[in-house]
Amino acid sequence: MSDSSDDESIFDEAFKRSKRIFYRDRNEWRDVVPVPQDDGPEPIVSIPYSEKFKDAFDYFRAVLKSGEKSQRALELTLDCANLNPANYTVWTYRREILKSLGSDLEKELKCINFLMKKNSKNYQLWHHRQVIVELLKDPSYELEFTAMILKLDAKNYHAWQHRQWVIRTFNLYDKEIEYVEELLLEDVRNNSAWNQRYFVLDNTTKFEPEIIDREIDFAISKIHIVKGNESPWSYLKGILMNDPKGLGYNEKVMKLCQQLYSEGCRVNHLLACIIDICQERHKENDPPDSLFNVDNALKLCIDLADKYDVIRKKYWEFISDQLKESFNECSTTV
Repeated sequence: MSDSSDDESIFDEAFKRSKRIFYRDRNEWRDVVPVPQDDGPEPIVSIPYSEKFKDAFDYFRAVLKSGEKSQRALELTLDCANLNPANYTVWTYRREILKSLGSDLEKELKCINFLMKKNSKNYQLWHHRQVIVELLKDPSYELEFTAMILKLDAKNYHAWQHRQWVIRTFNLYDKEIEYVEELLLEDVRNNSAWNQRYFVLDNTTKFEPEIIDREIDFAISKIHIVKGNESPWSYLKGILMNDPKGLGYNEKVMKLCQQLYSEGCRVNHLLACIIDICQERHKENDPPDSLFNVDNALKLCIDLADKYDVIRKKYWEFISDQLKESFNECSTTV
């Protein structure tokens, strides 16, 4: 499905016309008695709606009351949606009209594309799109469309949510890992892309040992690019939650931590990872000079609280107290 300039001009002209001519001045609407909004006799806060807004919604309430499902009512809902894209009732009634008229749903998708240029973070609009795609049973344009939206805003939650729904509903996992890798090449800090990578693996694998090993290598390669990037550190922990041995016994991760620490790296995420490993290994009685000795975890909590992550000082003091409790006070006082 293409989003042609001709289709856009049609919707644009319709909106321009609606701005020029009030519904109360249109001959084709003279048979309808508008229904004003009823805020009660003494509204606490009176909202200063524009004349255009009041005019359109007065007529919308009228058709909603009469149950009219016609082409003119459909055009009215589009005008109202443009004035207030977040109005749940407008979108619900528009879908009822579309079904009643047997309207061209491909054209409706083009209409949504047009509206989303100004409202790409509107929940009601994304929900409407999902329903239309469900009715069409055709997701062929959705991955391309969401990729276009994410090109403009890589953190658009609604676009990611819609993309995941499309992939899950229509089993479109095949090329998603490649897409995510392209995003991470552009911006290794794109936490939404990291989340999407985990989403694909969670739905297409059972986190077999070879998958876990591959993903550890992938995350480590990205950590070396930007050591202070939280996303691959969190991804590592998430992946290793699916490994019976856990974080504290993975040789690659332990080697990574030892290497970076010995090189003088003190980013928060490295120190936090070392603390997590210490916590998992506290029964192993690692030697006192080991990076993963339980006493070292308490020292690192102090370092984070007083030097490297002062803004979360209270948090690290809390973690330190938790560690002392879980170690049953077997560590010496720091």
